[in-house]
Amino acid sequence: MARRCELTGKGVMTGNNVSHALNRTRRRFLPNLCDVTLISEALDRSVKLRVSASALRTVEHRGGLDAFLMKAKDEDLSVRALGIKKEVRAAIAS
Repeated sequence: MARRCELTGKGVMTGNNVSHALNRTRRRFLPNLCDVTLISEALDRSVKLRVSASALRTVEHRGGLDAFLMKAKDEDLSVRALGIKKEVRAAIAS
């Protein structure tokens, strides 16, 4: 499973450990991913996603999963999240 947030696309970054003597060794910065169950009000069901902690805060700030997905760019979302966005859009339209 890729270490990538399904809602924001945030992934692994690389950089250097820098010692006091300025020796540099490569390291990885991993995103803070959480397995969460979010409730979609438009679909009237829960959805399991793997999202970063900052994305979870953003979802709450925007007023829930449905509002977040409607505002999110398609290129940031995972394939699963795009499918949920499509279902939400269809549920809101009808």
